[in-house]
Amino acid sequence: MTESNSENLSGNWKSKALLVGSLIGALVGAGAAYLLVQRAEREQSSLHIGTGEGIKIGLLALGLLRQVAQLGDGD
Repeated sequence: MTESNSENLSGNWKSKALLVGSLIGALVGAGAAYLLVQRAEREQSSLHIGTGEGIKIGLLALGLLRQVAQLGDGD
């Protein structure tokens, strides 16, 4: 394979991985928003996420990203 083809294939899988990851993230985010809206409707109240819940969600997201980053380590 020539060097330009090798670089092209290298960039191709990176683009696909970013696209798939973005789509999965968007779907998960939309699902989470749907669940929050359903909970608010069930409780017949407006949607409210407090500071504590926001911090919990943020820390959970960081933990998830850390776990995903360690997937290929082989430990």
